[in-house]
Amino acid sequence: MPKIVDPVARRRAVAQAVLTVAARHGLEHASLRNVAEEAGLAIGSVRHYFADHDELMTFTMTELSRRIDERIRTHAERLLAPDSRADRADRRAGTEGLLAEFLPLDEVRRQESALWLAFTSAALTRPELRPCAAEMQANLHTLLTRVLHEAQRAGGLPGSADVELESTRLAAVLDGLTLQATLLPDHYPPKLLRQVLRRHLDALTTAN
Repeated sequence: MPKIVDPVARRRAVAQAVLTVAARHGLEHASLRNVAEEAGLAIGSVRHYFADHDELMTFTMTELSRRIDERIRTHAERLLAPDSRADRADRRAGTEGLLAEFLPLDEVRRQESALWLAFTSAALTRPELRPCAAEMQANLHTLLTRVLHEAQRAGGLPGSADVELESTRLAAVLDGLTLQATLLPDHYPPKLLRQVLRRHLDALTTAN
């Protein structure tokens, strides 16, 4: 009896092979041949699930985005739940915890950050990757806007604060810290990243 293969699981397994090769040697080395070898498949098997290399890269970037989003969504749903009765201190701690998920504070998040930066850099010259990069940034802005609006509603953010502007500024802080910590991890250890994030949130809550 022929073995039944779950096409979704197989596509995700091939995407994981791309990420493994890219993390080890760089995205430029994620050729069909290298990816097939990492996945333990023949090139023909990879081509059965992906029409070409561009489709494989686009799917892998989307898969990476999905993994990051799933992890962050767990924190966001807890913080933004309509029936949440958390006090201001708990909300502040929850907000810091949520935002910290965007920073490379451990090995998993460091690798994710490095891979995401590799894909977004590649998007500068590979148009097929740009929609995913743009969607991820748009989702980040939407989430940060929701978080700050909720903080404002709960009294943790001044009513005069420009939430749209502050969401953009917060995204820039997170992006900047992620870039620097990914490139220079010894200069930007997790403790420093948390301190900078906390200082920025402190400034937000006292802004006029």
